Amino acid sequence: MKIGLFGTGAYGMALSSILTHNRCEVTMWTKFEKDKELLQKTRRQEHYIPNFEIDESIVVTTDIEECIKDKDLLIIAIPAAFVDSLCESMEPFIQDNHILIATKGIEQGTGLFISEIVEKHLDTENIAVISGPSFAIDLVTKKPAGLSLASKSPETILLAKQALQNNYIKLRENNDVIGVEICGSIKNVIALAAGMLEGLKANDSTKAMLLTEAIHDMEAILNAFQCNSRTVMSFSGIGDLILTCTSTKSRNYSFGKLIGEKTSREKIDQYLSTTTVEGYYTLESIYQLLKNKEVKIPIIDLIYEIAVKGKNPELLLVFLVFKS
Repeated sequence: MKIGLFGTGAYGMALSSILTHNRCEVTMWTKFEKDKELLQKTRRQEHYIPNFEIDESIVVTTDIEECIKDKDLLIIAIPAAFVDSLCESMEPFIQDNHILIATKGIEQGTGLFISEIVEKHLDTENIAVISGPSFAIDLVTKKPAGLSLASKSPETILLAKQALQNNYIKLRENNDVIGVEICGSIKNVIALAAGMLEGLKANDSTKAMLLTEAIHDMEAILNAFQCNSRTVMSFSGIGDLILTCTSTKSRNYSFGKLIGEKTSREKIDQYLSTTTVEGYYTLESIYQLLKNKEVKIPIIDLIYEIAVKGKNPELLLVFLVFKS
């Protein structure tokens, strides 16, 4: 099976390890010549996954056409902010290709989910998304992990399962594409709040309270977007929520912790400039999207007021007690 994998960051590298374990032929694309040269020479990117090498069989390229031509499945695994420009560049070479989205988030400005960006630019209806509790550094250890796989195309589902499912990766399929994307995006926002509680030295009972309230709020958001409310109980919902909101490996959690510790704005801005915090950028998008839909989700409003507007993070403790 031939795979074109777009993205050589931590998650792209982790996915490559699964693909080559499953004996797929993999071509990885990066926008940056220096990253291509580094991977070709060392097979590593230490700042993403220390001590991990991509398989020697993997071809690394900066040529988009090379990454698409004759491939059975294309996988997008780059930060959400760059998906639109990537799809514009892919457009001349796409015709009914099967595309699997491993990127989580919502585009700022437009409020589009990643699948909607792909649909906007690319001539295909064969689109699937994966999402679930799976840190990149954990995937390369080949220990069991579960992911939600959503698509309205049975053939794309089949190809994605052939590419990724094995004796340590479980894929649970459904057809709620936007629902899976909502869960994968919102959990990053909730992780900001979980990190704030850690920074405030909240106890485990309070943290569990946040997660319980968050599940109800995620269900309300799914209903507002006419998605399947049961998706909140999937790997992409409660599974990813638990992982991202309880682990220091999560950049969203770590960023929220800085806010909870009342770190200076200068240090917070410095962290944002050197670290991809998807939850922070998704927060801006989901806040505006819910506002436009006239859907009131108080926890999202409060996280926005604290993380973006600079309000006291201790308001979160008060909110959790008095939230109706």
